Amino acid sequence: MAHSSLELRSTVTADGTLRINLERVTVPDPGPGELLVRVEAAPINPSDLGLLFGPADMATLKAEGTKEAPVLTAQVPQQLLPAVRARLDQSMPVGNEGAGTVIAAGPDLQDLVGRRVAMIGGAMYAELRLIRPEACIVLPEGAGAAEGAALFVNPLTALGFVETMRAEGHKAIVHVPAASNLGQMLVRICKADGIGLVNIVRSPAQAKLLRGLGATHVLDSSEPDFCGKLEEAIAATGATLAFDAIGGGEMTSIILNAMEAVAARSLDSYNRYGSSTMKQVYIYGALDTGPTILKRGFGFTWEVGGWLLFNALGRLDPAVVQRMRERVATEMTTTFASHYTATISLAEALKPEVAMAYQKKATGEKYLLVP
Repeated sequence: MAHSSLELRSTVTADGTLRINLERVTVPDPGPGELLVRVEAAPINPSDLGLLFGPADMATLKAEGTKEAPVLTAQVPQQLLPAVRARLDQSMPVGNEGAGTVIAAGPDLQDLVGRRVAMIGGAMYAELRLIRPEACIVLPEGAGAAEGAALFVNPLTALGFVETMRAEGHKAIVHVPAASNLGQMLVRICKADGIGLVNIVRSPAQAKLLRGLGATHVLDSSEPDFCGKLEEAIAATGATLAFDAIGGGEMTSIILNAMEAVAARSLDSYNRYGSSTMKQVYIYGALDTGPTILKRGFGFTWEVGGWLLFNALGRLDPAVVQRMRERVATEMTTTFASHYTATISLAEALKPEVAMAYQKKATGEKYLLVP
């Protein structure tokens, strides 16, 4: 028997129009090795916003359609269309992760019917999702959908940072911006595991938040003595690895220069090539979509690269990944708990004023979509 489901879809047309709407789709009964899940909660992550809105000019966002069939549209600048050429005129489902209740299952998975699961795999901004069990975490009895909705992207990213640190031989981490849901998880992990962590935030309120979680090194980048404090925190922890979700601007450069300044303290004599200490910054987000500016004062032993969760998981030992997933399930209401600014429906997600609120990617603000 086929099932009817509403899905939130995003399309960028060849003439440069972004169109976001709800589409009625048909979802088949689950076959062997498949689960049919009623989606009950799905977080709006920055990675989801990249697909949902693409490079559209949000100042042109407006409501179209009808009350029964709402539509959001916006214009994509012509010079940015080549960056999304591969998706032009395709109606694309959105939502990396979510949680819900299994309402039907293949003959080999009947014991999961009625259980609530966390899921990853795209197309989560929908009423129903057909999915395989390996893309799920079965939640403990009594766990709510909101508790399980964000158990993949942020928790595995935070744990992925730590596993990357270990795999590459570093001993401590610099993270920016650090007051996000992900940043708070990283603070809890590093505190529990005895890992040095330098947290960079953008306001006194964010600094207070992280110190309340037990963070030792919290630096406010808006303070005039920020760079000096950054050097001292790096010296105290020995951090030579950083993860930067800002991307654009000078923060990556500032971190590298601070790491080099600390490494240079141990040089016996001047070296025009700088220290031999490897300094690595991974850019894992694009909160600032402008150019990444590097002001070269960090020698020649450094690397800047991109870090993507799915690529990182593919490089890790499967046993390590399984251990990460088990930890997330065990600590879902403590280390990996997420907090939401607001809860919205599929239809509300298509209201311009609501869309402008959740697309801001403001630190500490997170929206939960409840299909």
